[in-house]
Amino acid sequence: MDIARIGGGETQRFDAETVGAKAANLARMAALGLPVPPAFVLPIEQCEAIATGGRRAQKFIESLAEGIAFLEQATGKVFGDARRPLLVSVRSGAARSMPGMLDTVLDVGCTGAAVHGLVRMTGNPRFAWDCRRRFLESYGEVVLGIDKAQFAARCAALKVADSDFDSEELERLSLDFQQVIENEDEKLPDDPMEQLEAAALAVYRSWGSARARTYRQLQSLENLKGTAVTVQAMVFGNRCRSSGAGVAFSRDPSTGIARPVIDVLFESQGEDVVSGNRTPETEDAIVRRAPQAAAQLRETLMRLEKEFADVQDVEFTVEKGKLWILQTRSAKRTPLAAFKFAIDFVKEGLLTLPQALQLLNDVDINALAHRRFAGVHEPIARGNGASAGVAVGRAAFDSDSAQRLAGRGEAVILVRPDTSTADVAGFAASAGIVTATGGRTAHAALVARQMGKPCIVGCAGLVVDAASHNAHVADAAIQQGDWLSIDGEAGTIYRGRCDVVVERPDAEIAEIERWRAKSSFASV
Repeated sequence: MDIARIGGGETQRFDAETVGAKAANLARMAALGLPVPPAFVLPIEQCEAIATGGRRAQKFIESLAEGIAFLEQATGKVFGDARRPLLVSVRSGAARSMPGMLDTVLDVGCTGAAVHGLVRMTGNPRFAWDCRRRFLESYGEVVLGIDKAQFAARCAALKVADSDFDSEELERLSLDFQQVIENEDEKLPDDPMEQLEAAALAVYRSWGSARARTYRQLQSLENLKGTAVTVQAMVFGNRCRSSGAGVAFSRDPSTGIARPVIDVLFESQGEDVVSGNRTPETEDAIVRRAPQAAAQLRETLMRLEKEFADVQDVEFTVEKGKLWILQTRSAKRTPLAAFKFAIDFVKEGLLTLPQALQLLNDVDINALAHRRFAGVHEPIARGNGASAGVAVGRAAFDSDSAQRLAGRGEAVILVRPDTSTADVAGFAASAGIVTATGGRTAHAALVARQMGKPCIVGCAGLVVDAASHNAHVADAAIQQGDWLSIDGEAGTIYRGRCDVVVERPDAEIAEIERWRAKSSFASV
C-alpha cells in the first residue's frame, strides 16, 4: 500500500497494524458518516526505512503528491495557493496509542502566498497570521530542532497573552519567528511540498525519540514496528470566536462516573489543549459559544462509545460553529475507573460478561484500594483533579530530580509548570504529579492516569521555577525535598505528610469475582 485515503467520500476501513490506530479509527468514523476532515496515510511499513535514513525518496515523494491531489479534490482547495489555500496537519499513529510521545506538525503549507490566500478567503488577517506563526513555531521545533524557548521569548516580549495578539502583532511575531530560524542557519522552504516532505520525515523519525522509547519500555510496547504518518486537511479552531479545539471523554476516566469530561480552548488549535501549556474551559463554554456543536458532540460521544464498546477519548475542533472529529481512541483510565466502566457497560448491555472480563485482563484487582486523607488541614493550593487517588512525597521540580530521589527510596511529588510528555520518566518515578497549567485532557494527564498516578493540573495560584527548584503559592514557598500531600480527585495540595486511610471498594470487587466465578463455571 502506498497511501490510504480517508474521508472525502471514501468509506474503506483499514487495519491498525497497517495504518496505525489513529488512522484506522478515523476511517471507521468516516464510514459511519461522522464529520471527519479528509486525510491520507503513509503506512507503518515505511517507518523503519525512513527513520533509519533509508528514505526510498521517489516512492515517498510520489505518495505525498498522490495524497495531496486527493485532499485538493476532496476540499476544493489548493495546497499553498494564493487564493484558496489548503493547509494540512502531519501526525503520527502507531498500532497502539502513544499519547503525546510522537511529533506533530500543524499548518503545513502556510507559505507566504498562502497567508495572503487565507486573508482573501476569510477576510480575517488575524487568523491568517496566527496560522503562519503557528506553522513557523511547529516547523522550527519539530523539523529543525530549535529550542521552543526561543519562540516563547519572542512571544513574551510582547507582554500580552497570545490569545490577545492582534493581526499586526501576529504578523510581527511571524517575522520574528522566521528570524529565529534564519539565525540558526536553518532552511525554511517556501515550497509547500518541501515543507510536507520535511514534516513527514520528522514525524517518522520521532519514533526513535527518547520519550517515545521510554514510553514503549514502560508500557511493554517494544514489539511495535513503527508509526504511520497521517496527513489531514486542517480545520481551524483559531478562526474566530465561535471556533475552538478540545478533548472529550465519553465518561470520567479518573473516577469512572458516567458523565462526559470535556475541555476546550476557543480561538486555539488542538496542540494548545493537549500540550498542557494552557488551562482550558469546560463544556459550558461550548454551550455558550457554539450550542449546536455542543449538542452534536454529546451525541457523537454516545455513538462512538456504542460503536467501539469502550469509553472514548475524542479530539475535536469547532470551526465557525461546525463540529469536526479529529481522533478517537479508548480512554486511558485509573484502575478504579476501569472496573466501574466494565460493570456499567455490562448493566447497559454494551458488553457481555466475557467481553468485560477481557477488558479487565491487565487491571490489578489490588489496585482498586481507595486511598484518602484523614483529618486534613486547609490546603495551600487547589487545582483540577486529573487522576484520582492521593499521594505523599518530597517535592521535585524536574524529571532528573524525581528519578534521583526515587532511586534513594523516597516517595516523590513531581511539581512542574505544565504537563509535558517529555517528563514521562519522571512520571514513572513519582508517586504523584502537580502542574501550574494544563487541563484534565492534556496528553501528560492521560499518561498519569494510565500509570495510576494521582495528578492535579491547572493550579492557577502556583508559580513554579523549575530552574531554581522551587515554587510558591500565595504566601507559601515550596523547596526541593519539602513534603507535600496531594488529592488527585479533589484537586487539593497540602504542605507536609497527611495521614492516609486505605479503603477497598468491596461492592465492585465482589461483582467482578461473581463474574469470574460465573465465567469459570460456564467454561467447564
